Amino acid sequence: MFRLTDVVKHLLILNILMAVATWMFPQWAEFLALYYPQSEKFHPIQIVSHFFMHGGVMHLFFNMYALAMFGPPIETLYGPKRFLFYYLICAFGAALLHNLYNWYDFSQMQAAIEAFQAMPSYDTYWSFFNQINMNVLTESGKASVNEASKALLSGDMHYSGQSLQLMQEILQRKMDVPAVGASGAIYGLLLAFGMQFPNHELMLIFLPIPIKAKFFIPLLMAVEFYLGLQSYSWDNIAHFAHLGGALTGFFLILYWRKTGARLY
Repeated sequence: MFRLTDVVKHLLILNILMAVATWMFPQWAEFLALYYPQSEKFHPIQIVSHFFMHGGVMHLFFNMYALAMFGPPIETLYGPKRFLFYYLICAFGAALLHNLYNWYDFSQMQAAIEAFQAMPSYDTYWSFFNQINMNVLTESGKASVNEASKALLSGDMHYSGQSLQLMQEILQRKMDVPAVGASGAIYGLLLAFGMQFPNHELMLIFLPIPIKAKFFIPLLMAVEFYLGLQSYSWDNIAHFAHLGGALTGFFLILYWRKTGARLY
């Protein structure tokens, strides 16, 4: 479609080098991935470092493929400086929305824990566990949950302390799940492509039917929003990070169109 532009080329190289380095030295990956700010594993450098990392070969491939496909036309249109600014702002916006959603999710879980702690009962117990996907628990974990549930239903408070500890462990484990990848910035590029080239036809790799960008991009965002609200056990994708990158790009483009602001 377009030649490989300079900023896109350097971003590709940086992402690939970072991915290889963190795969070779796993301890770097744990330090540089983005953790929730209340996690003991969080470090400020992760706000930047995480969007140059990837969780596997396919994760890296799809993000870099999208960067090589959609980055050059946007860089050609915006120019190198504004393109790089746009890319980075979308990446930061992705991290922000991801953590805002996590804050909401964790706050709900913490409120349920505090309610159970104040008044242990069957109802306050399940107000916590109804918020999580039980399929993410081990078989022994599920057995512990069900055992405590039966005891609380019968009025036996013997397992209340054990139940409280399990709730706190689950919350902490969720806080210690890291996020990596350039997907937020990539979704910002997809959004920009859809706004700048709305009639260009795109095709999914697994569904080779041409769809105009102005229809394809909103459909993709709707799917991301739906998946972000679900808790499928097989889905470890940070969907709200994708949406955060796209929303940031959307408002930034609107601002540029309104003010005519340019960075070069």
